[in-house]
Amino acid sequence: MKIKKQHRRKKYLHHLNRRRMNKNQSSTGPVLCKVMKDEWDHRKSTLRNLKEMGLANDPNKVIKIPNFKREQLKKAKKMVNDDETESEEETIKVIPKIEVVEKLEKEAKAPRERKFMLPKGQVEFITYLLDKYGHDYKAMAKDKKNYYQETWKQLRAKVRTFMGIPKQYGEYLKTRGLLEKEEDEEEIKKQAKALVMDDSD
Repeated sequence: MKIKKQHRRKKYLHHLNRRRMNKNQSSTGPVLCKVMKDEWDHRKSTLRNLKEMGLANDPNKVIKIPNFKREQLKKAKKMVNDDETESEEETIKVIPKIEVVEKLEKEAKAPRERKFMLPKGQVEFITYLLDKYGHDYKAMAKDKKNYYQETWKQLRAKVRTFMGIPKQYGEYLKTRGLLEKEEDEEEIKKQAKALVMDDSD
């Protein structure tokens, strides 16, 4: 005797718009890059837009890995078709908008604000070492609070990263009275660079 399967009755959910749901799921969201947003044409496809901007959708297709079998097939096709298809393909080439690529490159090369901050515990440890030993890293390595037994070079690297963060290093200098007046972040950066240069052994 066969076991009778129970099928759940299918319900049509009237409150859901399936077309909108599928559209939202398949979309990668709005274009956030301002340079691309200005040049984007909504009447054209994503591939067409990127091609016209001189950008690649798939880097594997643009920078192809050399394949012996593929090259041999191309040579064979050339011999058979007498270069007819290739000449047709070359005429349909799209001229890319070079200014978009130039703007993107400029934006990528532009200096960005450093948002990296050290955790509170690490800052306390570094400031304690600086207060006690100054810039004598070999003495720091022998300190009883150096629980992780870090070498003097590792501690020096930590102090340098701390000195490279103007917000945290500026606060440390202000609390210790090492800054005579309210100074800009740029001046603190210059001081930090000078101290780092002095430390280099």
